Amino acid sequence: MYSAGQLPYACEPALGSCFGLLYAALQPRRRAITRDNLKRCFPEKPPREIRRLARAHFQALGMGFIETAMGWWRSDERLPPVTIEGLEHLEEALARGRGALLLTGHFTALEIGARFISRKIPVGALYRPGNNAVLDRLMRQGRQRRTRIAIPRDNVRMLLHALADNIPVWYATDQGYTGKQSARVPFFGNLAPTHLGLSRLAQASRAPVVPFFVRRLPGRDGFRVMIEPPLTDFPGGDPVEDAKRVHLLLEHYIRMMPEQYLWSHDRFKDHPRGGTVRTPRPGE
Repeated sequence: MYSAGQLPYACEPALGSCFGLLYAALQPRRRAITRDNLKRCFPEKPPREIRRLARAHFQALGMGFIETAMGWWRSDERLPPVTIEGLEHLEEALARGRGALLLTGHFTALEIGARFISRKIPVGALYRPGNNAVLDRLMRQGRQRRTRIAIPRDNVRMLLHALADNIPVWYATDQGYTGKQSARVPFFGNLAPTHLGLSRLAQASRAPVVPFFVRRLPGRDGFRVMIEPPLTDFPGGDPVEDAKRVHLLLEHYIRMMPEQYLWSHDRFKDHPRGGTVRTPRPGE
C-alpha cells in the first residue's frame, strides 16, 4: 500500500483501476450489492448502463485505495493538484469558536480530500475500530499522521471535546445503521436505515454543520474539494426531517459523480421489510 502511494501520479489511475477490478473479481457479494444499489437508486438506467457504472465504481474504489496511501504517507510537495472551493465557509464557521461538523458522504476520494483540507486547516477524523487489530492500527495511525486527532466513531465524548476545542471533525451518516437512534429515511426513493446522531451532536455541541465533498477529476487534472456554507436552521425540530435534508444534499453530489460513491456498501440492509417510497396517487 505504501509503495503504491509513492508511484508517479500519472501511473496511478491505471494501477488503481486494476486493483479495483481485481477486488470486484474476488468479491462476488460486493459486485451483487453494487448492482443492486445502482438498480434501486437509478431505476431509469438500462441494464447495460448499470453494468458500466458498476465497473466504473470498482475502478474508482481501487483508485481510492491508492489515494488513501497518498493521503497517509506522501509529502505535501508530491500530492496531486487540487482546487479547494469555499474554504472561507469553514473559516467563518470556526470563527464562532465551536468547531464544525464537516458533513460528507462515503465517496472514494474522501481520504485524500481530508488531507487536502488539513493542509489549510487541521481537522479531526472519525474512524471505525475494526475487528482485525492490524488493520485497525493501520487505519488509526494513518489518520492520526495527517489529521489533528483521530476519534473512534462511537466515542461521543471525545468528539464533543474536539468540537469544544474548535477542531473541525469530518462526519458521514450515509452507512446502513439499524441500532438505536436510527430511522428508515428516503434515499434515492428507497427507505434506508440511517443514523440520526448528526442532529443530536449539532444540538449538544452547537457546532455548525459544514458540508464538504471531494471529486476526482478526469485524467491528470487532480481533485476538486467543494465546501458549502453551514446549513441554516440545523438541526430542526425533527431528526428524521434533518436526515431527509442531508440525503437530498448527498443525492445532488452523487448524481454529479455517481461512479465515485461507495455503492459496494450494503446501504439498504433491511430493504425487503420496508420497500421503496411510493408517491401517493391523486386523492390518496
